[in-house]
Amino acid sequence: MDPHRISKVELDEATILWRNPDVEQERQVAMQDLVEENQFKPLRAMEQGHVGPWSLSLSVHEGRLIMGIRDGAGQDAGSIMLGLARFRRPVREYFAICESYYKAIRKASAEEIETVDMARRAVHDQATRLLMETLEEKVETDFPTSRRLFTLLCVLHIRG
Repeated sequence: MDPHRISKVELDEATILWRNPDVEQERQVAMQDLVEENQFKPLRAMEQGHVGPWSLSLSVHEGRLIMGIRDGAGQDAGSIMLGLARFRRPVREYFAICESYYKAIRKASAEEIETVDMARRAVHDQATRLLMETLEEKVETDFPTSRRLFTLLCVLHIRG
């Protein structure tokens, strides 16, 4: 098994204050896809001699995303904390466009759905690049992994 990957991901259920079926579906798909295919190298943990595959636990505390990391042996390999202030606008934009997308699926034509979906993907991609920049000297990762992590960040960021 590749040691430079996430083998397990958990979300702090207490952090998720609000759910709806669409968001729950996004969460489940992102978590499954993340574990199935990802690239993840936590640099500080590796410098300290830890080896993956990695278990990740995501939570939000006092305006920060906390990524708790455990190594392949189940040992605590530290955590990465990211301030969420820079993600407020991208998260808000992403959920606004997702809401439009979910409404379009129920009522719009195929062309309208495609247009909204393209906009949704563009917002998601832009936010993913921001997350990759934020993680740059902390974690080596790829775009698809960061994209799924951003989806999970959004799920944790919901405040009803």
